[in-house]
Amino acid sequence: MKVAEVIVDVPARQTDRPFDYAIPEKWEDILQPGMRVTVPFGPRRLQGFVIHIKSHSNVKTLKPIEAVLDVTPVLNEELLELGKYLTETTLCFAISAYQAMLPAALKAKYEKEIRLVREENRALLPETIQPLFKDRTTVDWKEVEHSDWLRPLQKAIQQGYLEVVYHVKEKAAAKTVKYVELVQSHEEIGRAMNALPANAAKQKQLLTVLLSANEAMPLKQLLEQTGASYASLKSLVAKGLIAEKEIEVYRDPYEHRSFPKTAPLSLTDEQEKALSSIIECVRANEHGVFLLYGVTGSGKTEVYMQAIEEVLRQGKEAIVLVPEISLTPQMVKRFKGRFGSQVAVLHSGLSVGEKYDEWRKIHRKEVQLVVGARSAIFAPFENLGMIIIDEEHETSYKQEENPRYHARDVAIYRARVHGCPVVLGSATPSLESFARAKKGVYQLLTLPKRISDNGMPDVHIVDMREELRSGNRSMFSRALFEKLKDRLHKGEQSVLFLNRRGYSTFVMCRGCGYVIRCPHCDISLTYHRAGQRLKCHYCGYEEPITYRCPSCGSEHIRFFGTGTQKVEEELTKLLPEARVIRMDVDTTSRKGAHERLLAEFGEGKADILLGTQMIAKGLDFPKVTLVGVLAADTTLHLPDFRASEKTFQLLTQVSGRAGRHELPGEVVIQTYTPEHYSIALAAKHDYDTFYQREMALRKMYGYPPFYYLTLITVSHPEITKAVAVTDKIAAYLRAQLSNEAIILGPVASPIARLHDRYRYQCMIKYKREPNMTSALKAVIDRYQHDVSQGDLLITIDTNPYTMM
Repeated sequence: MKVAEVIVDVPARQTDRPFDYAIPEKWEDILQPGMRVTVPFGPRRLQGFVIHIKSHSNVKTLKPIEAVLDVTPVLNEELLELGKYLTETTLCFAISAYQAMLPAALKAKYEKEIRLVREENRALLPETIQPLFKDRTTVDWKEVEHSDWLRPLQKAIQQGYLEVVYHVKEKAAAKTVKYVELVQSHEEIGRAMNALPANAAKQKQLLTVLLSANEAMPLKQLLEQTGASYASLKSLVAKGLIAEKEIEVYRDPYEHRSFPKTAPLSLTDEQEKALSSIIECVRANEHGVFLLYGVTGSGKTEVYMQAIEEVLRQGKEAIVLVPEISLTPQMVKRFKGRFGSQVAVLHSGLSVGEKYDEWRKIHRKEVQLVVGARSAIFAPFENLGMIIIDEEHETSYKQEENPRYHARDVAIYRARVHGCPVVLGSATPSLESFARAKKGVYQLLTLPKRISDNGMPDVHIVDMREELRSGNRSMFSRALFEKLKDRLHKGEQSVLFLNRRGYSTFVMCRGCGYVIRCPHCDISLTYHRAGQRLKCHYCGYEEPITYRCPSCGSEHIRFFGTGTQKVEEELTKLLPEARVIRMDVDTTSRKGAHERLLAEFGEGKADILLGTQMIAKGLDFPKVTLVGVLAADTTLHLPDFRASEKTFQLLTQVSGRAGRHELPGEVVIQTYTPEHYSIALAAKHDYDTFYQREMALRKMYGYPPFYYLTLITVSHPEITKAVAVTDKIAAYLRAQLSNEAIILGPVASPIARLHDRYRYQCMIKYKREPNMTSALKAVIDRYQHDVSQGDLLITIDTNPYTMM
């Protein structure tokens, strides 16, 4: 007898191990590790992953596997091992690690029904529920879960008259299209057409079109072409002349788009040098990590593409990661243009079905290249030749819920297994990556010049305090306003960047100073002009705008701060002739909106593109000659040790959108702290000096890359419980870890309440702590009972990117 080790779909500490199940004889030769199965688990039926097959088990009586959900493994051997690595490094459950690797469509959907155990039990049921089972033996759970029947049903289940049956249903469904084909010879069809009565003209027409097509035709197309009804078609099916069949098709998110074929461009000496180092590594089948540090517009993408060509020539596969959805439309265009149907695309803008189909193309080895956001790092390739991470400094490569992995770490792990290079590209590398390159852990490749001879754009810093003193109360400095007018006059395009959506950042009473806050979170509500609503950007709570102070009754309610909606309104007042496209979470929430707005701007249908950080990176428009940053300080004063680094990166990236082609570019940065080094050095495009300054501060205060960090956050509806648990955890860790480890806290989180839960945290800074993983696991084990009760939440982030 063969035995399967199965990880079941229950994300809890006590089930976070493989369970043994007997493999029924009929599946002994079929079942492989990496397949999904349905197994009995207590009273339930659950989905699970087979991770190992063995010949015997120490368990006396084994339950058999009930169903096999896959024909081929959805996770290959390498991904199963990667799951173990994620479980160890991010302290997540094994089931969470495996599910993170699959498209949402492959996660199980559980459906319950209540079934009559035996026919004779029908008369023994409590009277109130007898009508439910009058002429049926099963009742869907959804029908009764919110009804008054629950108590009598429960009683009947306890008495053994009824039972609860669980079904594991696939969310995934392959898309099929109905086709129609002839099932008789042409001669037979000819004879049948002659025998048809005169009033069956439409039936004749259907047969004529199918004869001339000489192959199966989509049902919809056939009916449209002939104007025939479905009834006419059905009568031909009944006569045995034609048949309907379902044919599987892929949902293609780009089916209505054509991508003009592009050829490789000639490279500069620096690009050539960088490319040859990468290709050498590819040809030698060696693992290495390259940091491609090139200023904005230096042609990093072309280096990626020519390196990928070499990988594909060798019959291997490549993964290209781009940060979130913002870069994807232009990146897709570039890669589809160069590599055509070889490319699968995975990002959050696709529907569940589209993602599933793109994933299946990879799984079936129909493509060799994947371009996508963070989760594309798990693409089920088996012969990887290279992994590229573009804009590697981006925080969106870090997953903020379980498993809390960083795509860069997963990329390096996978590349080591496959013996292939990883290329990290950025104009503003993260300090951790640049420090590793300086120490020789990564190999540094530099592109110090732009491809266009224009050089970097001129950057002007405007001190908004001076503007205010000289009587300018507008959100636009005079310099920026004049330059916007000048670009309109010349027919060139401008990009305005503001890192806040909504109309204003907070609403305050000028009479008593009361700020309207979210009742569930410690955060002020943001005013959205559309619909006159106040919204919480954390939990989604909203309420109508009030014109009277809820605290003192005063009518002096004012809107403070500036959001993208407000900027748009101001622009239309000051420059009525300007055509403005606004891009933020509110305008791009609908599917495809992102791509549509960027395409309109690229076609010159607007003069000004106004947006949040989704427009800051990777966009490349020839006519953009002016970039304005409206408030450079928004990210600077956050309680986060990376605030200066994020500000520098953002300003450098935004500045890099100007003057990328023939026309020279200009940048205006508006700020209230022009003296801050991250703003002053971003204006000079001086990453190296910024790196030295920031590293000195990080060393002094003990932050990465000089120390590792782990952040433990505890949340609970009662503040006393949150404080007590955090306190106990901090005390336990102090006892377990060496004196070298610095344990800070407990303190309230920067946002101390979210979704009606109080949040406390403690932070560990350390260099080498062999006991760290076991101590953190012990913390999880100690509180697992409280966590499973549902009120206490403990999150451990071993490499935090957000301190909020």
